[in-house]
Amino acid sequence: MMSEKFDLQRLKEVYRGFQIKYDLPSFEKLNEDFQIEKAAELETDFVLREVRRYITDKFFNYLRFIESILSPSNAPMFVFAITKTLGLKERENLIELYKKIAKVDIDLIELDIQYSEEKEANSIKKYYEMWQNIKKDFLEIVEVIKKNWDNKLEDNGKGYFG
Repeated sequence: MMSEKFDLQRLKEVYRGFQIKYDLPSFEKLNEDFQIEKAAELETDFVLREVRRYITDKFFNYLRFIESILSPSNAPMFVFAITKTLGLKERENLIELYKKIAKVDIDLIELDIQYSEEKEANSIKKYYEMWQNIKKDFLEIVEVIKKNWDNKLEDNGKGYFG
């Protein structure tokens, strides 16, 4: 069991060294978007790899969400309701988001095969910037879903979402 002293404060100190060395986003900014503080629970010599994993986990959760909307055959019922709220523009935006996030998956294969501290640091910077843009696009889509939610579900009137 890891000592309490390693925890969050130690993680922040170790990360700060990498932040200075590689000009990375602040711990606070990354933590706000990716909950990287959870890495404090792990005892690792590869802090950057763990930070990058928390970042990419978020990407993959959104990738699965987009997949379920674009191809909802085995998706939960609420996904069918969401698909009814989206127009062509939103679907095209989701396809573009999907392509961007799927490319991250390809990049990670290389990172997983051959560890490089510098490549891990560069990926953290790249994915942080990418997320700043992607989350704006997601928010626009969420706004459309919220705006159309009641109208699209009431149009059907039969209680079935499909």
